[in-house]
Amino acid sequence: MPVITNIADLKRLHRARTPAMFYDYAESGSWTEQTFRDNSSDFADIRLRQKVAVNMEGRSTASTMIGQDVAMPVALAPIGLLGMQSADGEIKAARAAEKFGVPFTLSTMSICSIEDVAAHTTKPFWFQVYTLREEDFMRRLIERARAANCSALVITVDLQIMGQRHKDIRHGLSAPPKLTAKSILDMMTKVEWGLGMLRTKRRFFGNIVGHAEGVDDPSSLASWTAQAFDPTLDWAKIAKLKEMWGGKVILKGILDPEDARMAVKTGADAIIVSNHGGRQLDGALSSIRMLDPILQAVGNDIEVHLDSGIRSGQDVLKALAMGARGTYIGRAFVNGLGAMGEAGVTRALEVIHKELDTTMALCGERNVNDLGRDILLIPRTFAGDWA
Repeated sequence: MPVITNIADLKRLHRARTPAMFYDYAESGSWTEQTFRDNSSDFADIRLRQKVAVNMEGRSTASTMIGQDVAMPVALAPIGLLGMQSADGEIKAARAAEKFGVPFTLSTMSICSIEDVAAHTTKPFWFQVYTLREEDFMRRLIERARAANCSALVITVDLQIMGQRHKDIRHGLSAPPKLTAKSILDMMTKVEWGLGMLRTKRRFFGNIVGHAEGVDDPSSLASWTAQAFDPTLDWAKIAKLKEMWGGKVILKGILDPEDARMAVKTGADAIIVSNHGGRQLDGALSSIRMLDPILQAVGNDIEVHLDSGIRSGQDVLKALAMGARGTYIGRAFVNGLGAMGEAGVTRALEVIHKELDTTMALCGERNVNDLGRDILLIPRTFAGDWA
């Protein structure tokens, strides 16, 4: 068993054990990848204040996100194609999250279906939807999530059209993936990954094949996905989706204060400050830089979460201390999944938790809910001085 001390250790194993097509899908951004890089590197500009001679017994990272108890304010973000990082990947990640006590968010573009994940877990999970053109499919999808007892709907609002993702284009990553001699040869060298894929029946988009009109098999999937996303998305349609669901709603992909104010008007329970992990608008500011302006715009009117760029428990602490109520990890747990399956997701959560707890203690804090900006040293120019 390799020694895992941080997420970078899992990332190295992930790269070695997973076909390049799927590793690069997780570890890449759009266009020049400027925003993808900034998401992580901007956290390093925020420094921490060490405090000593404080009683550190009885520390707690327990909190809540949209009223749900969590072992730490970290949820697993919705990631498409998890089942191609490791066979039955969504099931493995959901089980690890449930055992650890944090929320798991299932992507619409998952390999395992809503029903698959529900059958292999015992507690409600969250379900993520895109706004798609086919309203009847959207209704049935939401009904399936309701039947599976999903406890929140996460609506992604920043993917009306797909960002330009060069690595995905070069690999032929599509729905379904276009296999080439090079990609097949690469897959043949990933023996453990390949054996897992041979043993599972779940290799295609389980929420779509057999459910969307005209998509009865993988061969008919490509034409459906090419025109599925709704470019006419507006706030009225978001409100309609919220009404259709009738339960807790989180809006994912807010990166502008005005959009945050509009989200409050829809009556959403929370927003996620996010730039889709740097996979949509390249050149946009990092999520952590936009957190403070958005918090200033909405105050306590809505619960504010953050994703994009979190690779450590210190990143989690910085986001929480700046005012976020919850955070999401994506690539960090995908690294674990690709490296070691369910055990790898658990290890990623353990790493994040230990780093959060240790850093909290060294900053003189005992409860994650008490974190504030007083433990941070933030550059005066951090939010930028833009014309």
